[in-house]
Amino acid sequence: MPKNQPHPSEPKRARVVAQPAPAAAVPAARTKVEPAAGLAGLGALRDALKGDAERRERERTAAAAKQREASADADLFRREIGAVAPVAAPPRATQPRNPPPPLPVQTRLDEEAVLHEAISDEFDPEVLLDTDETLSYCRPGVSQEVVRKLRRGDWIVQAQIDLHGMRREQAREALAEFIRESVKRGLRCLRVIHGKGLGSIGKEPVLKGKVRAWLVQKSEVIAFCQARPHDGGAGAVVVLLQPGASPAHAKS
Repeated sequence: MPKNQPHPSEPKRARVVAQPAPAAAVPAARTKVEPAAGLAGLGALRDALKGDAERRERERTAAAAKQREASADADLFRREIGAVAPVAAPPRATQPRNPPPPLPVQTRLDEEAVLHEAISDEFDPEVLLDTDETLSYCRPGVSQEVVRKLRRGDWIVQAQIDLHGMRREQAREALAEFIRESVKRGLRCLRVIHGKGLGSIGKEPVLKGKVRAWLVQKSEVIAFCQARPHDGGAGAVVVLLQPGASPAHAKS
């Protein structure tokens, strides 16, 4: 019996041939799908780029056409107008801005008030003076006791002015200014030295009478009388101003 031949009495065995295992289905399918998806994405990108390029080209063409149209309009306008020359305009003059001078409003009001209240030389105080050896004055409505106290020296003299030797106009202005300043300072009792007139022509006390006339015309003055001998006697008067005098009540 030949070698390797089965014995007739042995059963036949099936020959088993080893076959390689088939590849998995999923990986094979994946290798087929992925290239298709990539190609589709590239196609969409290509289409988008192409559309963008076409849009830019349309915009460039439209801008060029608009520029050509504007240039043609400008050429037509220049042909219709012809040659022109610029108008020779003179240079503008620069005007300096100088502020207006300040107006002394308060000074003007003060001056007007002074003129309004100016005391006159033509006023005769004899109708208002109490004629005695001292010639005193008391404003209507003020008690005579005020004059008696003024004579006794119940009020202390707080300020004085010496008009002796001044001319009449100078003395009048100086007296008016003295009273205004005293009222502003809140003073009550003043002394006005006018002299006895011994040095004037004819030895007449001209300034003495004028001072009394000026004082009567001042609304701030409520009383005055001749000074006591040791305060000047017949050469001065003691003046009492209205009470409560302050800068708010003073007249310029």
